Amino acid sequence: MSDNLAASPLLSVENLKVHFAIRAGVFQRQVGEVKAVDGVSFSIGAGETLGLVGESGCGKSTTGLALMGLVKATDGRIAMQGAEDVTAMRSVPRAHRRRMQIIFQDPFSSLNPRQRIRDIIRAPLDIHGIGTTEERRAEVAKLISLVGLRPDQADNFPHQFSGGQRQRIGIARALALKPDIIVCDEPVSALDVSVQAQILNLLADLQRELGLSYLFISHDLGVVEHVSHRVAVMYLGRIVETGPKKAIFSKPLHPYSELLLRSAPSHDPHRRHQFSAVSDDIPSATKKPSGCAFHTRCPLATDICRRIEPQLEVKADGQFVACHHR
Repeated sequence: MSDNLAASPLLSVENLKVHFAIRAGVFQRQVGEVKAVDGVSFSIGAGETLGLVGESGCGKSTTGLALMGLVKATDGRIAMQGAEDVTAMRSVPRAHRRRMQIIFQDPFSSLNPRQRIRDIIRAPLDIHGIGTTEERRAEVAKLISLVGLRPDQADNFPHQFSGGQRQRIGIARALALKPDIIVCDEPVSALDVSVQAQILNLLADLQRELGLSYLFISHDLGVVEHVSHRVAVMYLGRIVETGPKKAIFSKPLHPYSELLLRSAPSHDPHRRHQFSAVSDDIPSATKKPSGCAFHTRCPLATDICRRIEPQLEVKADGQFVACHHR
């Protein structure tokens, strides 16, 4: 079920599933599967940031990779405004790739150490055959300045830059094709705190200047609160709550959302929600609990939670929550 908060969404994702086969034995027969993403739906409007949060292993990054076509979706629908569903196609069309780009988590491994910066940023233009050689050179110089680097650094190699500077290079590369939406996969988690603020401010400035939309994937609630317009909370491959940032952070409805907020450091007494998980052990994605996947950790769980999986339903303040008791 989509949250439908964007009147005319730029990106629509419906019932997205990404399952990975588990194989064993000499003949590599399938003996199970990992349901990394198991029926995720959301939409993102033009100029909007949707924060996707959850614990490690919940399927956040896999969702982002599936949107880009970097992992194959098992089922579901991914469509940009005015374009076809790309999940049914054998390969993601170039038009989709031009409209959606990604910034990876690790600025150290996401850049080719053997290429100069100008070549790294120019690569998308070369691949898509955009502009003449001179026009590409001019565009690379413009992008380097746009992300706060000096033009004379264009001939340097990645090892000559700090982590924050490397992430700026990654951002410049993502901007080269003038995309409508950028998947930001934990873009500041590998950086020092002081550098994180600089990169987040840069992303905000670029959004205002270029009208970009972001899917901002993170486990850091403080970062998500700073950058997002709306928030989607993910647990074991499914979205359990979504809604406007203010509503989610001031009054979370799903017990898991409340657990995340309670676990995050805060000096605000209103954030100290009275909630305690029954268990801190996260079930395996290879063998999810029946019914609501969170029932093994939830103090509100009853028999219906163990038997029937709740669906997202609209509540007050535009929030959607998948919970039998909220």
